[in-house]
Amino acid sequence: MKPIIIIPTFNEKDNITKLISVIFDLRIPNLEIIIVDDNSPDGTAQTVSKLAKQYPIHLIERRRKLGLGTAYIAGFKKALNLQADYIFEMDADFSHNPNDIPRMLDAIQNTDLVIGSRKINHGKIEGWNWKRHLMSDGAMWFSRLFLGLKTRDVTAGFRCFSRKVLTNINLDDIKSNGYAFQEELLYRTEKTGFKIKEIPVTFIDRQVGQSKLSKKDIWEFFMVMIKMKLTKI
Repeated sequence: MKPIIIIPTFNEKDNITKLISVIFDLRIPNLEIIIVDDNSPDGTAQTVSKLAKQYPIHLIERRRKLGLGTAYIAGFKKALNLQADYIFEMDADFSHNPNDIPRMLDAIQNTDLVIGSRKINHGKIEGWNWKRHLMSDGAMWFSRLFLGLKTRDVTAGFRCFSRKVLTNINLDDIKSNGYAFQEELLYRTEKTGFKIKEIPVTFIDRQVGQSKLSKKDIWEFFMVMIKMKLTKI
């Protein structure tokens, strides 16, 4: 079993050293990490380069901020080339608890995609105000109804894929790049017939740094839904 965790970064220097240390302290056999950095001006890439001398880390440095979706596509392709069996998506800001990684690895043995879900029993979100909750719940309700998705937490960014999912979905066909990327990838996974399991996690809003969700991401989220509905991808 070879799990690889993909972590996109932009200005995460204050989080990344601690996060990587905590992850490898879990002592998961054969675990590797891929960091995809979008030319962070705070020196995130330089910090990761130093950590790579101590841990099995692969760094993909990009020349500018190119977005979440393309970062994950680059990470997926690298992980597949490294012969990963299980491939994680994970944020760098501790909103995803590293201690949930072993539970997700256990769950993936009997399914194709495991989602760390905030929207099922015992899943929850800490640190959001009522406006953020309302916006998130409304977007998820609408997208599940509009696209017929069965998954509850359609925008969750804490995921573990089996290798066969990412080798059977044409990654180059995915065009969305912001947070809509998560929805499009999930839609393609469901429509291809892969089994999906949600396990409850606690999502904690970032304590260090700033949220990267923008109005552009929200607009793209709805535009991608309409495109997928019309083209029936």
